[in-house]
Amino acid sequence: MARNLLKNPSGEEQLEFWDLTENGGSQWKVEDMPGDCGFDFCTDGVTKYFVTSFELCLKRQVIDLLAEGYSPEELDNEPAVTVEDWYCGRSDCGCTYQMTVSLLDENQEVMKEFQPERVTLDPDCDDCSWKQVSHTFSEYGPGMRFISFEHGGQDTRYWDGWFGVRVTGSAVTVEV
Repeated sequence: MARNLLKNPSGEEQLEFWDLTENGGSQWKVEDMPGDCGFDFCTDGVTKYFVTSFELCLKRQVIDLLAEGYSPEELDNEPAVTVEDWYCGRSDCGCTYQMTVSLLDENQEVMKEFQPERVTLDPDCDDCSWKQVSHTFSEYGPGMRFISFEHGGQDTRYWDGWFGVRVTGSAVTVEV
């Protein structure tokens, strides 16, 4: 089974290993499950999540695949790359969620990208419980050396504090 290449995917080490590319409002925070007006997570072992604020919050990791032990030959065979993320909203405030994952060459130029449409969760008409987004890259050509994983969002009511989207359980795996 392939290992998760993201470090600190669920906030067990606070914000360690994440580059905070946008840190608006009251900034990123880590909270314990299920949190105020929240939902229990569907997998045992995940006890924390990252939460966004009233202005855009995005965080990113760039994975150096050679430093992680993959050879150029293995990577040039175009192994399947699977990305997963979990997000949810609060039952008392709407929020937006976004994600961008890019396969990068040795110069960190984009080879292929996955960027689903931004999701808006409204507690008045949506089930704001935990939802998963996943994607598997294939047939992207030789030369992948890095993977960029970025996600986040914000609340839709601009409330001071941490009422935005919650994210946890993120994963990036390479099947060699």
